[in-house]
Amino acid sequence: MDINIFKIEKPTWSKAAFKDYLQLRTIATGLLSALLLSLFIYLDYFGLHHEIAVAVLTSLSALAGFYLLLTQKRAALFWSGFFIGLLWFYWIGFSFRYYGVGYLIPLMVLFVAFAYGLFFWIIGLFTHPLMRALLLLGFSYFHPMGFNWFIPEVTLVHSFFGIAKWQFALFLLGLTVAALLPAKYKIAAILPLALAINPAFDTHLPLPKTKIMLTDSDVDQAKKWDEAYLPETVNNNIADILDAVNEGYDMVILDESVFPMFLNTDINLTKQLQDLSKDIVIVAGALYSDGKNAYNSTYYFDHGKVYIANKVVLVPFGEEIPLPKFIAKWINDTFYNGAEDYHTAKKPVDLKLSVGTFRNAICYEATRDELFEGNPKQMIAISNNAWFTPSIEPTLQKALLEYFSKKYGTVIYHSANKGISTVIH
Repeated sequence: MDINIFKIEKPTWSKAAFKDYLQLRTIATGLLSALLLSLFIYLDYFGLHHEIAVAVLTSLSALAGFYLLLTQKRAALFWSGFFIGLLWFYWIGFSFRYYGVGYLIPLMVLFVAFAYGLFFWIIGLFTHPLMRALLLLGFSYFHPMGFNWFIPEVTLVHSFFGIAKWQFALFLLGLTVAALLPAKYKIAAILPLALAINPAFDTHLPLPKTKIMLTDSDVDQAKKWDEAYLPETVNNNIADILDAVNEGYDMVILDESVFPMFLNTDINLTKQLQDLSKDIVIVAGALYSDGKNAYNSTYYFDHGKVYIANKVVLVPFGEEIPLPKFIAKWINDTFYNGAEDYHTAKKPVDLKLSVGTFRNAICYEATRDELFEGNPKQMIAISNNAWFTPSIEPTLQKALLEYFSKKYGTVIYHSANKGISTVIH
């Protein structure tokens, strides 16, 4: 058994080596591992929600998928990354439709797929399964361009296995043992795999008695910022709030940018929401202007008082360009009609309301570790998924929210436009 875990198989650039990447068997092996590691998303997307059946299927698919990553040749690993990039993130460029550059979507799809193919190809430089396992273990700390949605252990969120880093380490150790030992000793892999099982996989965090309504809006992105639809949008929002009041809710949570305006500059609407908040706590997304800078914000109305929480972590290439300023300006001018990046708050905010204390999060940042500092007990997360639908993006977002909820013990109240509004606990 090779004990040099740092052994690297130097890449060769010969014609024969290139042909190896194009062999049907090589591509099929990579596709198989990607399908196995994407199954948890598509089971949920297509509506299979039976907890035990899903746990069995996702546990087996994760075992087989990660085993392939630890053992297959480098060329197949490239295709694993390529197809994972495709199956998980084909939707990333969908927002281009709303900036008049929809023709760039196929290029973005290929760019993301090849990028993840390259990342996995680098892992494949190491031939030892243990080294590959260590790299996969650390992949959740790797955020290319500030984007952290490929977290390998999120594949286990619906399985019998735990999602804590130590549990994922034991999970990978079990597969490494199975890959390295002769057939008659592979049974030793059962011990670390058994220790990685989460016996409370089907339990949930307790919910408070507060009665909270989550809205589930369905507004097309093409309409959302069209001023012609603004009166209708405002009226629909007020109607949702009144429905929540009539149904006896303590709090209503509307989604991100549900009021598509700088809400703090509309004195009359703000006053109307303050008056309504004497009967119910209102949470709603809108823009905020301090006179110089624009913020993506959440407004909280509670017994006539107004609290504003600004976003902390912006969406890469959606709300900020994570590149040097001169390149970011060119991209904004060329592809985003000259729009400027949003500004941010310096740290997460906890809102102490009459119905409880909640950590504020807006869309993407609800899937970042920074927003869970201090292990908040409750979080309000609002999203606008209309940029990327129809696609699996809302389903992947939900899985990530479930991952962070389990990781930090946080109940998440998620309200989304064209997404999945739900309480995650």
